Amino acid sequence: MIKTPKDPRHVARQVIVKELFAESFTKQPHRNQTVKNILSNLESIDSEITTIAPEFPIDKINRVDLAILRLGVYEITIDKTQPKKVIIDEAVELAKELGGDTSASFINGALGKLVKDMENDPFD
Repeated sequence: MIKTPKDPRHVARQVIVKELFAESFTKQPHRNQTVKNILSNLESIDSEITTIAPEFPIDKINRVDLAILRLGVYEITIDKTQPKKVIIDEAVELAKELGGDTSASFINGALGKLVKDMENDPFD
C-alpha cells in the first residue's frame, strides 16, 4: 500500500524528523517518546551512521538528512516494529519531501547498506 501524505504513520514520522531537526539548533524538552528514545540512543545511532556513511562526517551531513537517518537507524536497529523495507521507503519519501536534490538517494543508500550489513552479521 502506498503511503499518502495524510497517512498517520507518515505524518508521525514527519513530526519526529522536524523535532530531530530542531534539536540540532536548540535543546528544548521533547514531548514525542520516539524523539526521546532517539536522543537517549544518539551515541549508538550516530556510530551506525558513521559506519554506513564513512565519507560523510556527522557534523557535515545536512541536518534534515541527519534527522531522517537518525530516525531510520533507530527504527531499524532499536525499535524494530516495522519491516525494514517500509522504514527505508518512508525515509526516502521524507527525504524527497523535506531534503535536498540528493537526499533521497543518500538516505536510500545509507539505510540500504545498514540493512545489508545487518543481514551479513551472524550476531545480529
